[in-house]
Amino acid sequence: MSVNVLVIPEDFRKDQYVLKPIIEKMMANIGVRARVRVCMDPKLGGIGAALKWEHMRKIVNRYRGMTRVFLLIVDRDCDENRRAKLDTLEEKAKTLLAGTDCCFLAENAWQELEVWVLAGMSDLPKDWRWQEIRQDCDPKENYYVPYARQRNVDKDPHAGREPLAKKAAANYLRIRRLCPEDVATLETRIRVVLGTG
Repeated sequence: MSVNVLVIPEDFRKDQYVLKPIIEKMMANIGVRARVRVCMDPKLGGIGAALKWEHMRKIVNRYRGMTRVFLLIVDRDCDENRRAKLDTLEEKAKTLLAGTDCCFLAENAWQELEVWVLAGMSDLPKDWRWQEIRQDCDPKENYYVPYARQRNVDKDPHAGREPLAKKAAANYLRIRRLCPEDVATLETRIRVVLGTG
């Protein structure tokens, strides 16, 4: 099976470097050949725009002739209501896509996408506790930035996201195991809609 996947981040400028390699590995793990693209037009520019149905409707209508799986992936940012907002978007998209083989799934990274990168790294500082990283409302500032600085990639244009995410994606199964609420859940949901298990 081969599918086209469009990943919709809240802001592609940095998020694309995390999402593309990890979603590519996720799709390979599912057993699907996927062409994964990141939505850059329109540029949403933040969580507020990403949670507006009118923006998602425009994106789905624009790309549905060439996309089978739409994945809206945003940061949770310790917002316990984020899932309900994503569920509402999914319901509206289900109506819009009725009668097609396309699907729209929305997921929130706990608490930020950069945690997925950290999950794929086996050389995190020994005094860091994984559950503390997962529960921190600002893991990018408190964990990812210090880690990127330690690896001497914090000064590159995307603060090390591109090289670190590629390395992390090579350890996708570790990411999936350490991020069950978001990564593993999203993979399972994609398997269900594609009928691959």
